[in-house]
Amino acid sequence: MATLNLTVDEVLATTRSVRKRLDFDRPVPFELIRECLDLALQSPTGSAGQFWEFVLVDDPETRAALGGVYRKAWPTYAGTPGSLYNMHKGDDSMTDVVARSTGSAEYLVENMGRAPWLLIPLLRGRYERADHFSTASVYGSILPAVWSFMLAARERALGTCWTTVHLIHEEEAAEILGIPYDRYTQVAMIPIAYSKGTDFKPAERKDLDRFLHRNRW
Repeated sequence: MATLNLTVDEVLATTRSVRKRLDFDRPVPFELIRECLDLALQSPTGSAGQFWEFVLVDDPETRAALGGVYRKAWPTYAGTPGSLYNMHKGDDSMTDVVARSTGSAEYLVENMGRAPWLLIPLLRGRYERADHFSTASVYGSILPAVWSFMLAARERALGTCWTTVHLIHEEEAAEILGIPYDRYTQVAMIPIAYSKGTDFKPAERKDLDRFLHRNRW
């Protein structure tokens, strides 16, 4: 498959959460997504466990149903302290970023089910009662894989966006997909589509020195 021939640094710096620039009308070949997932399997995985599972959805009715779950969960998410609407209250430096991000996120709420493909990564097992070590270990095994998938997708002119809002109603989504809820944990729902244009730029970020600690806190 044709690629954009970006450098590693360009891919890392320009893989964005794509929402408004997802092309919902252009089909995406299964083979292209499989190619990205094959690369994702090369990511590090704790204890060589390969704890991941992937549900890939292109059936229109199933996509619409998952989009409905996402839409239903949005008001609950919006009321949480960590939502886009609340996290940056009082930080004037984030006003423009929040305005753009909320508009983009609300667009995806209304259109999630239109994405040509939805990817639901899963972990084997349930971790609600697991200790912190176990939880960090298993999530540390699947997060690199999914990020590798998203980087590979960027190089192939595909747009993606990591979302977790549907997990508010995870059991309902599991029923739609036939996932044994008592044995598998959904991690995210990722829309996949060709992006409208490929000219993504690095995002606005606060200065590294604000977050960096050397040797001690």
